[in-house]
Formats: sequence, C-alpha cells, structure tokens
Amino acid sequence: MQRILAPLAIGLAGAAILVWLGTWQVQRLAWKRGILNEIETTIAGPARPLPDQPDAEAQRYRPVALQGRFDDQTLRVLVSVKRQGAGWRLISPFTTEDGRRILLDRGFLPVAEDIAAPPQGAVEIAGNLHWPDDRNSSTPENAPATNTWYARDIDQMSQRLQTEPLLVIARSVTPPEPDVRPLPVDTSGIPNDHLQYAITWFSLAAVWLLMTGVWIRRRLTGKET
Repeated sequence: MQRILAPLAIGLAGAAILVWLGTWQVQRLAWKRGILNEIETTIAGPARPLPDQPDAEAQRYRPVALQGRFDDQTLRVLVSVKRQGAGWRLISPFTTEDGRRILLDRGFLPVAEDIAAPPQGAVEIAGNLHWPDDRNSSTPENAPATNTWYARDIDQMSQRLQTEPLLVIARSVTPPEPDVRPLPVDTSGIPNDHLQYAITWFSLAAVWLLMTGVWIRRRLTGKET
C-alpha cells in the first residue's frame, strides 16, 4: 500500500485541478452565451433615433433608423469576407434629415470592382451603432493620403470626413446599392472558445488518471525501480 500512496495522491490531486479548470470553462461558456444572447437581442431590437450624447458602452449595437443623404465621399477599409475574399468596407459621410453628419458603413465591395459612389438623393437606412475595435498588433497604420484604411478608427475617420465621431453600420439601404453588400453587425466575430477549452481540460484529466493507473500498476508489479 505504501508504494501506491504517492502516485495515487499525485494522480488524484492533478486530476482534481484539471477537472476544476474544465468546470470553470463550462461556467465561462454559460456566461459568454448569456452575453452573446444579450447582444443579439440588442441588435434585433426596435430602431431608435440617434442618441444626443453617444455612449460606447451603453449604446453599442443599438438599432437606429435614419433618413437623409450621402455626401460624395468614400473611405475604403481593406477587409476579407468569408467565401467572398478580399474587398473594401465603404464608409461615407451621411447627413440626417435633422442636419447631423455622421459616418455610415455602407457595406462590402470586392477589390476587383470599382469603388461605388454613394447613392444620390434621399435614402433610408436601417442599421446599428458600433464602436469597432479592428486593430491588433499586426494591423498596419491607416494611410489616409492614399485612402487605404486597415482599421475603422472612428476619431481619425470623422476628422477626415468632418463628421461626428459616430458610426452606423448599415443593415439595409433603401433604395439598395446594386454592387455593395451590407455587412451588418453580428456576434460571429466575438470569440467563444470555452467549450473547446473545457473539452481539453477534461481530456487531460482523463489522460492524467490513465497515466496514474499505469504508474500504480508498474509499482505493484515491481517493474518500476
């Protein structure tokens, strides 16, 4: 019995830690699903007017309905869309009926296509407020001089186009643009890897117990010196 106490203690302690880590990831999975469900509910909620005092924390993803006109300017943001390839997000200034000038993300255009001018005349927009975080450690700096943008920097873009630092991502544009496909906000870009992490920790716990069993067997059969 003395020969198996050490491996048994080490095996049970290690497995307990790994199971605890897996259980914690299951709890995090439930927490993340709750957040994603809340975001999806917000995105699909009833449209509201533009806020007088924008708040990135309280109003992110808020649905809005706008009427107004585009100005004849477009910033192009390089993106890659699944099953579509490389293209541009087209962002133009939009002046609402009550005179507010904001940024409007019109949607996606493949790089092979000529940059589409904004629609002329009055249009209706259904969309969502957003404060995107496109930049990471490998994102190049924006190049406004050549109208090549790699991240939607709201402050920088609003200064360039002389608008409020407020961005709306279009869900639909009426009348629609024939060559531009809206890229509405959704939760697909928010990582949720907790299930994979949980499976990994539980699998490691099983392997740990298996190896502990092998260790104990070797001690009992005298194969371990």
